[in-house]
Amino acid sequence: MSQMLLEATCISHSFDYTLFTDIDFTLEFYESKAIVGRSGSGKSTLLHIFSTFMKPDKGNVRLFGGDLYRLKAYEIEALRRYHVGMIFQFHYLFKGMTAMENIEVASMLSGERIEESFLKKLEIKELLYQRIGDLSGGQQQRVSIARVLSKKPRLIFADEPTGNLDKETAALVMDVLLEYCKTTGAGLLLVTHDEEMAERCAKAYRLENKSLKLL
Repeated sequence: MSQMLLEATCISHSFDYTLFTDIDFTLEFYESKAIVGRSGSGKSTLLHIFSTFMKPDKGNVRLFGGDLYRLKAYEIEALRRYHVGMIFQFHYLFKGMTAMENIEVASMLSGERIEESFLKKLEIKELLYQRIGDLSGGQQQRVSIARVLSKKPRLIFADEPTGNLDKETAALVMDVLLEYCKTTGAGLLLVTHDEEMAERCAKAYRLENKSLKLL
């Protein structure tokens, strides 16, 4: 079996101007990588291209060995449902539900059992039966991360997951994500403006001047 979770070659994309050109990128099992860059550099766009949400103008993306943008819609949906985890800066939780009900939705859709250890490590066990609207922003973010981990993804894409968190909570979140990769073999691609968080990954890159370079 190939050890490559993600393999992107010659990726180029533009909106009103060119964001980046000829970017090559790979991510293997057990591997964590981060991309930093100033606002508007295209780092979130690149993440969306890698993670099934945006087809590049040029280039090829292979996910789990398959040509991503030649897959049918239902095949991409299956990837998102079972194998890919997306963590955003804004958590997109169901406000009328409790924390546990939000986590149970992902568990039910993926057919995976909720691991109590995730809840404990994220320090949200005591919050599970509170409604989302009653939780702080940091608590909501940790619930959203528990929701993603509950489906046991093989590949996690995290777009500024610690952007709204204090330093201590951000460190806790990174501890949990990196430990998840270490214990399950999953890959992690983190996009962030925080170089301190980025440098906790095995490799970190900067996206600037339309290209991707190692920090």
